[in-house]
Amino acid sequence: MKLLGVALLAAALLGTLVWAKETLWGDGHPQTCFFELLSSLDNKFCRGDLEVVYPELGDVGCTYIPACRQYRHRLSREWSSPKVRYPQADKGADLRAGNPRGHVLTEYVRPAPPSRSGYHRYQFLLYEQPAHEAVALGAEELVSPGAWSMERFVERFRLGSPVASTQFLTKHDGD
Repeated sequence: MKLLGVALLAAALLGTLVWAKETLWGDGHPQTCFFELLSSLDNKFCRGDLEVVYPELGDVGCTYIPACRQYRHRLSREWSSPKVRYPQADKGADLRAGNPRGHVLTEYVRPAPPSRSGYHRYQFLLYEQPAHEAVALGAEELVSPGAWSMERFVERFRLGSPVASTQFLTKHDGD
């Protein structure tokens, strides 16, 4: 069976745990950048070791995107699509290395939460595509990317439960 691509959804949320990454300002002085992990309740969504990797941030799964070093700005305005890796994919699979291949259902759209709207959740779901089953978006889904029912899509193509999933939270870079 082939692995199907990743779905991106958004909603609001809060979180709790923290880890730090030391970075340097242009003058060489260290600046500590805090990375907050999602709460244990929200962390349950993250399963199966799916990795979403952005430049300079690494794997952002189950974290809040920090405001330091303009990470939120760069995420929403500069960086292209993240590398999506699934270490448990079949040996030699492109998805294992973060280079998934296949038919792109929709192009990547950068996270861009509106100003003063709080945190937004961006979820990545990985499904295993049934063998010899073509998967495509319908007319309604093509007209309104991101505004269609993921549940109906999964049901229509008999995808079952996600093999793996993860999420991150970010808010407008000016907030």
